[in-house]
Amino acid sequence: MSTHEARLAALRAQLKDDRLDGFVIPICDEHMSEYIGAYAQRLAWLTGFGGSAGTAAVLPEEAAIFVDGRYTIQVRDQVDGKNWSYQSVPETSVSQWLGEHAPKGGRIGYDPWVHTKTWVEAATKALAEQGAELVAVDRNPVDAVWDGQPAPSTAKMIVLEDQYTGRNSAEKRQEVADWLVRQNLDAAIISALDSVAWLFNIRGTDVERTPVALSFAVLNADGTADLYVDPAKVDDAVTKHLGNAVRIHDRTAFAPALAAMAGKRVAVDPERAVSAIFGRLAKGGATIVETRDPTVLPRAIKNPVEQAGHRAAQKRDGAALTRFLHWLATECPKGGQTELSAAAKLQELRAATGLLRDLSFDTISAAGPHAALPHYRVDEGSNLAIAPGSIYLVDSGGQYLDGTTDVTRTVWIGPGEPSAEMKDRFTRVLKGHIALARAIFPEGTRGSQLDSLARMHLWEAGVDYAHGTGHGVGAFLSVHEGPQRIAKGTGGQAGTEEPLAAGMFLSNEPGYYKVGAFGIRTENLILVEERDIEGAEGRYFGFETLTFAPIDRRLVDTSLMNRDELRWWDQYHARVCEIIAPQLEGEVRAWLEEACRSLG
Repeated sequence: MSTHEARLAALRAQLKDDRLDGFVIPICDEHMSEYIGAYAQRLAWLTGFGGSAGTAAVLPEEAAIFVDGRYTIQVRDQVDGKNWSYQSVPETSVSQWLGEHAPKGGRIGYDPWVHTKTWVEAATKALAEQGAELVAVDRNPVDAVWDGQPAPSTAKMIVLEDQYTGRNSAEKRQEVADWLVRQNLDAAIISALDSVAWLFNIRGTDVERTPVALSFAVLNADGTADLYVDPAKVDDAVTKHLGNAVRIHDRTAFAPALAAMAGKRVAVDPERAVSAIFGRLAKGGATIVETRDPTVLPRAIKNPVEQAGHRAAQKRDGAALTRFLHWLATECPKGGQTELSAAAKLQELRAATGLLRDLSFDTISAAGPHAALPHYRVDEGSNLAIAPGSIYLVDSGGQYLDGTTDVTRTVWIGPGEPSAEMKDRFTRVLKGHIALARAIFPEGTRGSQLDSLARMHLWEAGVDYAHGTGHGVGAFLSVHEGPQRIAKGTGGQAGTEEPLAAGMFLSNEPGYYKVGAFGIRTENLILVEERDIEGAEGRYFGFETLTFAPIDRRLVDTSLMNRDELRWWDQYHARVCEIIAPQLEGEVRAWLEEACRSLG
């Protein structure tokens, strides 16, 4: 019996002891985080699946794992189909599957600290129609059988100084308090880790790749706040920084505090707060007002200090990436390099800046057919050689005190020439990238309205890509930050209908993926900025490109590009040289100057 098969058997035995006929395991923590601490990696422990989004449902005789189109191939590589059926989202859902497969009269368990209220309502309804019920558990049964489960981090929180944030925490808290008063509310529950970090100007190392500290907060209409965090994480510097208006409590006191809010009108974000928070408040007699976390939009609209910090971070990050691209061009054609060695080299070059705090996500270092997996993550078992005469894709980023970066480059590893198909697809992706970068749009425009600009040249060839075109990015925070998003807007995807506002960071990352052969993606970060147009009737916006590193000219078919696109290429690469070249010398600088030559 394999390790994961034994773990599944142990969980089923535990469910039987708990008088449950099934259990649902999402990739999630108590804060609805995208990236979660090791202690909360229950799905990976149980199944072996290493993606960042997915859910499993375990019944006495069958089990299913649910992933979206990003992980269709990966889940089959990592999860044994003998024990698990593969379910594709959104073609089906966990609730729908449970409604069809749960035994009549069955009790299906769930942990209310890792599910949304909306999911609980949908699953309850689906099960009720089959005569089954959804049951909240007090202790997660996966935890009961997980020998060696890591404990939550006790690492110290750090203060992020005003020189990086541009606004002090007291100002931010007062802004939210004023909002509460206007809305006739007594308090707001702040449960998303990046919201807590932004509101209090604190950061941490509790979650890999995202500089946050495990904590909850309640912000009150009088401007005071209650912060729930492990006391071991708070030192004198943090206490002094927070001041007398912030009361610090043990993290374990959060749930009882919710139950003690009788008679209060409390704001809770149904998208970012787990079901347990709603349950505790309701049981305690609070009036729950469902509304968006009041820190979300202010956090997304970066102030001038955050914008300047991001440009500084991009400048040093672009130089590190350029050194890496030079290394790829000189070393990989010789053979002997792998996905893992390349990822390590890029991290080494970022670390050499002396200012890297962490990566902003696990580097997607993808050779050949692996480049066709948009969210591929290399490990010792999957590690491929970077073969001469093939495409290599690298999607990576860094966490710096002054900014969070995210950039993708697709490069041709010589010798030889890329195929006509590769060049065609690369150029169509590039044309979409340029179209979005050059877009001008009126106030009120949503991300869904811009998405087709990035896809139209691929559509002309009868191809597309299955992921979004752009996501928000934090300021030394989460590399994926809402509420703004550029995507098709189908299926109610969060953020696609959020009006874009000046100060928002987004990614610009169209792609193309030929399964089993190669993949292409070109990604820069962009900033929404107001455009001064003579005679304009109303406010108009455009994008400032923030990321600077050369794009591989060997993959471009210039016959497909028009004059405006060629001009964009030349202007962009002139700017790359202006910003990056002074940080380089010798062979690397000469290589950059050659890479930035005009395409005309």
